[in-house]
Amino acid sequence: MSQEIGVIGSPEFTTGFRLAGVRKFADVPDDDKDDQLDDAVEEMLTDDDVGIVVMHDDDLDHLSRGVRKDVETSVEPVLVTLGGGTGSGGLREQIKRAIGIDLMEED
Repeated sequence: MSQEIGVIGSPEFTTGFRLAGVRKFADVPDDDKDDQLDDAVEEMLTDDDVGIVVMHDDDLDHLSRGVRKDVETSVEPVLVTLGGGTGSGGLREQIKRAIGIDLMEED
């Protein structure tokens, strides 16, 4: 079972996670996102030690179509995005995809 959290993003984004003890990370500078982000995501998705991948929501726009599809359909590791104003609906869908049930299901 995968135990690690992986973080992908700008050095500013990953620094807080690294300070909190996250050991798996990929720094992708803002000016190289279009070139390096796909590779960083693909590498993190294939790492057997990683169970959760954290990215900034805005970075999803920089992924190629194929990698974005892989990210959106990945069950393990599950991708969690932060920021971007996705609201509770986005987080709700991420949790539902990660555990397979809707914890906030209305009667």
